Amino acid sequence: MDNNEKLTNAFSESLGIERHLVTDKLTYNTIPQWDSTAHMVLIAELENVFDVMLDTDDIIDLSSVAQAKIILQKYDISI
Repeated sequence: MDNNEKLTNAFSESLGIERHLVTDKLTYNTIPQWDSTAHMVLIAELENVFDVMLDTDDIIDLSSVAQAKIILQKYDISI
């Protein structure tokens, strides 16, 4: 499984949404499933899947799938 698939799975499982909904255009609070509680579940899943510890600024800035890809690059994870 490549990193893009891992990211898609993390979003899908954490937010309880279908994989086809996980696109770069998906942003925080644009769907009911991605609220503040689900955001923290998503952060935990991303940290677990990619074996990283996101800093506070990155957690706050992670506002979309596209932004998640940018943030993960800071941790040497290419997607």
